[in-house]
Amino acid sequence: MQNSVTLDGVRSEVDHLAVASRSAHELMTGLVALLHERMLKYNWVGFYMLDEGSQPPVLVLGPFQGAMTPHTRIPLHQGICGAAASTGKTVVVDDVAKDPRYLACSLETKSEIIAPVFKGGKVAGELDIDSHFPSAFSQQDREFVEYCAGVVGKKLESSPA
Repeated sequence: MQNSVTLDGVRSEVDHLAVASRSAHELMTGLVALLHERMLKYNWVGFYMLDEGSQPPVLVLGPFQGAMTPHTRIPLHQGICGAAASTGKTVVVDDVAKDPRYLACSLETKSEIIAPVFKGGKVAGELDIDSHFPSAFSQQDREFVEYCAGVVGKKLESSPA
């Protein structure tokens, strides 16, 4: 069971990674590796970044850790990822089998959390985490994942992507 001590410890590692990373891409790459390795129930961790040059705009798979996914480009109003990006709100799904928006990636995925990444007050991407456990994401997890997305947003604003 993950507890606040574990989350606090990993949060300090996230902070260290943010300071040490020279770019947002480097931070995202390190962050997905850290979360995938250290957080027991985080079985797939990845970023989708908004490609505004596409018409219509789409989310494009960025750094990730876990099984390959067929969903490398997701239209804004498609799936749970599209919902999080288009509303700018974190989405937590305790049972993906019961959510009609879920774009099946893996039969092992039971729950999912997606937190938007903001740059200059606008959605620039999102942090997507899947778990092989139902109802894997507590309120503490939600706050932690939103914190991680916020750290990436700050790095996007202050450095090259």
